[in-house]
Amino acid sequence: MAGAHAKPNHDYHLVDPSPWPIAGAAAAFVLAAGGILWMKHISFGGFKPGSYIFGAGLLGVLYVMFSWWSDVIKEAEYGGFHTRVVQISHRYGMILFIASEVMFFVAWFWAFFDASLFPGFADQYSRVEFTGGVWPPKGIEALDPWHFPLLNTLILLTSGTTVTWAHHALLNDDHFGLKAGLILTILLGATFTGVQAYEYAHAPFAFKGSIYGSTFFMATGFHGFHVIIGTIFLTVCLARAFAGQFSKKQHIGFEFAAWYWHFVDVVWLFLFSCIYVWGSWGGVIEH
Repeated sequence: MAGAHAKPNHDYHLVDPSPWPIAGAAAAFVLAAGGILWMKHISFGGFKPGSYIFGAGLLGVLYVMFSWWSDVIKEAEYGGFHTRVVQISHRYGMILFIASEVMFFVAWFWAFFDASLFPGFADQYSRVEFTGGVWPPKGIEALDPWHFPLLNTLILLTSGTTVTWAHHALLNDDHFGLKAGLILTILLGATFTGVQAYEYAHAPFAFKGSIYGSTFFMATGFHGFHVIIGTIFLTVCLARAFAGQFSKKQHIGFEFAAWYWHFVDVVWLFLFSCIYVWGSWGGVIEH
């Protein structure tokens, strides 16, 4: 835990014993168990505890996340443990984390292209039955890519410029620019989420019932979840900026938030190009 011992005379950080890994594992187990009980509607003597157990597990996970990251911030700001050598390791870790997230999206794109490129694949007769051998499948009314999807593309691209502005402002000791850029990026991220929620609410197809809806909502919804996480990430960075915890030489937390946000931007460009534009090509468009 942060602050338990004095900083040693070397560039490496030997982490002190912490309760958060085992506490996080326990909370995640409670969360998963509650989710299973809730989704399966399992009852004990007529009482269904699933939602309560799930809620308790969720609160536990959120508490561990807040406490663990608070300790990491304390190590960086007050303990002096995040030396240049340690920061290099952190950067490798963040790069690997983003790479793992890329693999998630590879899976969703794989499912989409497998279904859309081979809608009439003879060896999968059930697919032909459901798609009619064409893409978009028969009976599917696709969303107009040049309406809300284009608007959201412009919103995310603009947010990429504002977070870059915030980063460059910090590198030039312009803390007003840092805060202004972060505020604009957070507002744009929240706007994107609102527009996507409206689009989902008025979509002419559902998650279930067709491979088109399943692949569409899985890919775009998973990206939307990442936008929400990135918005929270940037909100924490904004709070830390107001607390004066970032300098042009020590701001690795904000740097990671900017990396994550640019990753979200790039993934959306692929989603917009492939799923919204190419995926609806030749189909019936909603008006």
